[in-house]
Amino acid sequence: MYRTVIIDDEPAIVQLHQSFLQRDPRFQLAQSFHNGSDGLEYLLRHNVDLVILDNYMPRLSGLELLRNLRSSGVTVDVILVTAANDSKTVDSLLKLGVTDYLVKPFTARRFQQALDNFCRQRETISHRSSVSQAELDRLLTGGAGSDASPPKGLQPQTLALIRRCLEEGPPEGCTSEYLAKQSALSTVTVRRYLRYLADMGAAVSETIYGTGGRPSQRYRIPDSRGK
Repeated sequence: MYRTVIIDDEPAIVQLHQSFLQRDPRFQLAQSFHNGSDGLEYLLRHNVDLVILDNYMPRLSGLELLRNLRSSGVTVDVILVTAANDSKTVDSLLKLGVTDYLVKPFTARRFQQALDNFCRQRETISHRSSVSQAELDRLLTGGAGSDASPPKGLQPQTLALIRRCLEEGPPEGCTSEYLAKQSALSTVTVRRYLRYLADMGAAVSETIYGTGGRPSQRYRIPDSRGK
């Protein structure tokens, strides 16, 4: 699970963030703070995975907190959730390496997207010795959530069908034979799309060795399991 800290001076917003995290089993709330100074002191002494941070706060702004963290060598991932949307502030915060930036008021769907993007980045980078160009493009441009079409020869509707079957399959993953049965497609066709999803980092494959016969590949959605 990803240890998460919330720093926001509005109690109602803190409770809202907490409710989102409680619905997502990948995250664990480590601590919450209502000012930047207390949050900074905690972060300098404890290891966490993610900070959900406001900018306009008493005693220490989110921007000042981030500058202190980076100058101290703390590289924790940060999602900004703030009313600060003037170009100068946005530019300064982005240059400090925030993972995502949400402007209040935000929707629950957008907040969940920020959590999903964070998990996708962690999954892609942490569990691989190298990252392909396609995976980098996907991480840097949000390819998983975009409307970009798959390469020539692959149909968007078929890709969506296979991904949906994959998402609805067992948490430990699915074989191409299982997905072919669920989607009413041929195994050869399913494998082509699975290879594309794996190349894009939208699916993770692992080799399964049975008691006899040839090993098989099992696929799953990266975000379907926690850390």
